Amino acid sequence: MILSIDLSSAVPIYQQIRDQVVAAIAVGELVEGSALPSTRQLAGDLGINFHTVNKAYDLLRQEGLLRLNRKSGAVVQRDPHSGPPPPGFADEWSARLRTLLAEAAAQGMDAAAVLTMCGRVVGSFGARLGEPSDGELGVLHRGLGEPA
Repeated sequence: MILSIDLSSAVPIYQQIRDQVVAAIAVGELVEGSALPSTRQLAGDLGINFHTVNKAYDLLRQEGLLRLNRKSGAVVQRDPHSGPPPPGFADEWSARLRTLLAEAAAQGMDAAAVLTMCGRVVGSFGARLGEPSDGELGVLHRGLGEPA
C-alpha cells in the first residue's frame, strides 16, 4: 500500500491516512491480518509527526478495522470478507451518508446525478459490495425524491 499525503489539503493528514487505509481494505489491497508500518516508520516515510499517524491508527482501531498491539503493531482486523458489520455500524454509517447526501442536495445536485456517482463509486470496489437488486434501486430512487 502506498499512501500519498497532500500537505496543502484542507483535509487533516490523519484523516487522509485513515481514508486511504479504509480504501485499501475496501478494494482488497489490505486484507485481514495484513500488517501496517509502525507509527514511527510511516511518520518517517511521510515526513510527518508520529502522533499524526497514531491518531489515524487509533481512529481505525475505534472503527474496528485495525488491531493495535505493542508486539505485532497495527494489523488489519476486518476486511470485506469478515462477515457482517458490528452492531450499530449501519446506523452510524447512515448518519454520515445522510450528511454527504445533504451536501450534494445543498449544492444543487439532482438525484439522478447522485445515483450515477454512487454507482460509479460502488463499482470501483469491484464485487465487494455486490450489485443491488432492481427493488433496492427503486427504494434508493424513492429515498432521493424520484419515483422508482
